[in-house]
Amino acid sequence: MTNEHSLHGPLEDPAADAGHVGHPPRVGFFTDTSVCIGCKACEVACKTWNDVPEDGLDLLGMSYDNTGMLGASSWRHVAFVEQERPLGRQDPGLAALPTGPSVTGVQQDVVAEGMRHAERGGAQLGTGPVDVGFPSFELPGASTGAEGRTDFRWLMSSDVCKHCTHAGCLDVCPTGALFRTEFSTVVVQQDICNGCGYCVSGCPYGVIDRRPDDGRAWKCTLCYDRLRGGLEPACAKACPTDSIQFGPLDELRERADRRLEQLHGAGVAEARLYGRDPEDGVGGDGAFFLLLDEPEVYGLPPDPVVPTRDLPRMWKYAGVAASALLAAAAAVFVGGGKR
Repeated sequence: MTNEHSLHGPLEDPAADAGHVGHPPRVGFFTDTSVCIGCKACEVACKTWNDVPEDGLDLLGMSYDNTGMLGASSWRHVAFVEQERPLGRQDPGLAALPTGPSVTGVQQDVVAEGMRHAERGGAQLGTGPVDVGFPSFELPGASTGAEGRTDFRWLMSSDVCKHCTHAGCLDVCPTGALFRTEFSTVVVQQDICNGCGYCVSGCPYGVIDRRPDDGRAWKCTLCYDRLRGGLEPACAKACPTDSIQFGPLDELRERADRRLEQLHGAGVAEARLYGRDPEDGVGGDGAFFLLLDEPEVYGLPPDPVVPTRDLPRMWKYAGVAASALLAAAAAVFVGGGKR
């Protein structure tokens, strides 16, 4: 069942468009990043249930992040973004606490001042034992005083495959390894994947990737096996704050609209929905988000577009060009024959 919107624009029923008859309602994720605590329970649950291999346990040096981005062995990725500003009109709770961001200009100044007064100007660091101040009963940051504190907030978000209405990875797959399920999700069949990599370049979000050991593509399946058994996806089941919410997509969109209105009423004017609009460049996402800043802050593209959106127009222009070329060739042939 295809229609004029099969490659772009709103599509009410992707599963029916893929040929499924009598299928269940479309399901997906709504991730409310305003209540994400960065616990990574979703990452662990995903890896455990889907037997996703370990992909590095070393911190990246930028935050508490140890994955950096989604990939063939990272189907869930929790982003940590530290900002030196409070959350809307909410009190960050720092007024009476000796706390502050982990790396700020204020902290650097304090460290630099301490180095100047240290023995040998700090040159002895690394040559002997250093008292780092713990174990101690003193509160962290108590020595800096109130003047050294700054308001800040953590932005945390658990990223995942968007299971797009119009999935670029699915459209460009030459083997049929990627398919649309009866739940309107997009799944890779590794036993059919030939590792061509077209899907990697076809994804506007940079989600899908290939594993270097075998070259095949891997990504989130939205726990297709659990869905068929009537179970909730592992990541949503493990989320302790309900930041990751699973259910029928229409219900999730209504829930997201109410949550956005609630946050705006609380003075969080920067709150916005990402991937919820069926009119966007991918026809709306099956996994969408409530963000507290611009998408780029979270590592998300601001205006994703499915690459196959322009295919009909490209084929039209190619046909016109081919016709013009044939007409020119015919004219040259006829003109040459008259001589």
